[in-house]
Amino acid sequence: MSSKSLQLDPKRFTEYNTVTDISGPLLFVEGVDGAKYAELVEISLPNGTKRTGQVLMVEGDKALIQVFEGTQGIDIDKTKVRFLARGIEMPLSADMLGRVFDGLGRPIDNGPDIIPEERRDINGAPINPYARDYPNEFIQTGISAIDGLNTLVRGQKLPIFSGSGLPHNRMAAQIARQAKVLGKAEEFAVVFAAMGITFEEAQFFINDFKETGAIERAVLFLNLADDPAIERLATPRVALTTAEFLAFDKDYHVLVILTDMTNYCEALREVSAARKEVPGRRGYPGYLYTDLSTIYERAGRIKGKKGSITMIPILTMPEDDKTHPIPDLTGYITEGQIILSRSLHRKKIYPPVDVMASLSRLKDKGIGKGKTREDHANLFNQLFAAYARGKEVQELAVILGEAALSDIDKLYFKFAELFEERYIGQGEYEDRPIEKTLDLGWELLAMFPRAELKRIRDEYIDKYYNKFRERWLKEHPESNQ
Repeated sequence: MSSKSLQLDPKRFTEYNTVTDISGPLLFVEGVDGAKYAELVEISLPNGTKRTGQVLMVEGDKALIQVFEGTQGIDIDKTKVRFLARGIEMPLSADMLGRVFDGLGRPIDNGPDIIPEERRDINGAPINPYARDYPNEFIQTGISAIDGLNTLVRGQKLPIFSGSGLPHNRMAAQIARQAKVLGKAEEFAVVFAAMGITFEEAQFFINDFKETGAIERAVLFLNLADDPAIERLATPRVALTTAEFLAFDKDYHVLVILTDMTNYCEALREVSAARKEVPGRRGYPGYLYTDLSTIYERAGRIKGKKGSITMIPILTMPEDDKTHPIPDLTGYITEGQIILSRSLHRKKIYPPVDVMASLSRLKDKGIGKGKTREDHANLFNQLFAAYARGKEVQELAVILGEAALSDIDKLYFKFAELFEERYIGQGEYEDRPIEKTLDLGWELLAMFPRAELKRIRDEYIDKYYNKFRERWLKEHPESNQ
C-alpha cells in the first residue's frame, strides 16, 4: 500500500479510547476523525476479546455505535475502538447454495468458510425504475390458493400477511420447497431469511429443507430471537445481496422469502428509541416506509439480465390488524398481499388463505395461454364470483335458516364448503401442478348448471366444463333435473 493511500485513510490504523458513555447496546465515542454512517467498528475489551459494532449516527467528532454482541462487561475507561473504514460486506460465491448462515452471513452448518468470488456492501441499492423489466412470467408455488387465484409472477413482490399462531412458517417452508419456473430449463434458487425466530423454529426450517432436499438449491440465513437487534436489521440486506449476486451475476431466478418482517420492524423501533429519535405511528420511526422500501425495491427484473428476484415477505399483523403500520406500509410498496384467515385455521384448513381479502396485482400478467392455460383468467373470475356468493348465502342461512334458501342458493352454499375444503385446503407436502389446480376448479364448478357460468367463454365451457359436468351427474344423479 502506498504512503498516499495511508494518508487518505489514517483512522483505519487509529484506536480510540474515548468511550464516554454506554446506553443499552450503544456506545458513545468522542474525538473521532472522519467516522461515517453504517461503518463497521472493532471494539477491544481489556481482557483481549473483541466485539463488532456499527456506526448509527455521527455528529461532529462524536459517533454513536451499536454493538452487535451487546455492551455487557465493557469498561468505559479501558475499552478501545477502531473504525474499519467499510460497511458490512458479504462474501459471495455460487458455493453458498446448500449452506446455512447466521444473520450476518457467517456459516453455522459446521461447513467451511465461503471462499468469495467477490465481496459487496450489503446495503446495495434499489433497482432503477428505468432499468426495470415488467414482471410477466408465472412462478408455480404448488399451492392452489396462490397459483389459481393470486398468481405469483417472476419479479413480483407479494407479501403474506399472517397473525400470531397461524401457520405462516409452514407455508413459507412449503413455498420454498415447491416453487419453480415452468416451461424452461432455467436455474432456480431460493434465498430464505428468518429474523427473530426461536431456536425450535430455526431447527424446523433447517430439518425441513434438508429432509426434502430443498437445501440443495437454497441459501438459509437464520437470525435468532436472542441475537442482537442490529444484526436483525442486517439480515434481509445480507439475503438480498446474495440474491442479487445469484440473479444478476449467475443468471438464477431467485425467490427471496423474508420472515418475519414484523420482528425486523420491532428491531428498527428498538434502535430508533435508543438513538432518541422522535417516534412516528405506534412508536415506529417516521422513516419506516423509506426503510422498508429499500428492502422491497431490491426485487424485480432488469432489462438485459437473464436472472430475476421475486420476493415473498411474511409478516405477522399485531392483533390481526391490517391497518397496523407494518402491513399498511408494506401494502403500499408491494404488488398485492396474501392474507391468512384465522377462521379458516379454526376449521383446520391449511393453508388458511383468505382469497376474498387477498390480491395479486400482477396476476393477469402471469396467466393465460403459453404461461398457465388459456382458460385460467375466466376460470379465476368464475370461481371467485361463486365463492363470494356462497359466503353471502352462508351468512344468510345463519339469519334465516337453510330452509329459506332456494335450490340454487343451496348449491352455492355447498360450493363454498367444498371450495374451502378441496381447493384452498391441501396437504402441507402436496405439490399441485397448475393443471391440477385448474382442473380442480372446473371439477367444483361442475355442480352448477351451465347457465350459472356467466363469466366463462363458451369455447372453454365446451372444452373443459362438459366432461366434468358429465362425471358430476353420474356421481350425483339427484342433480340431473
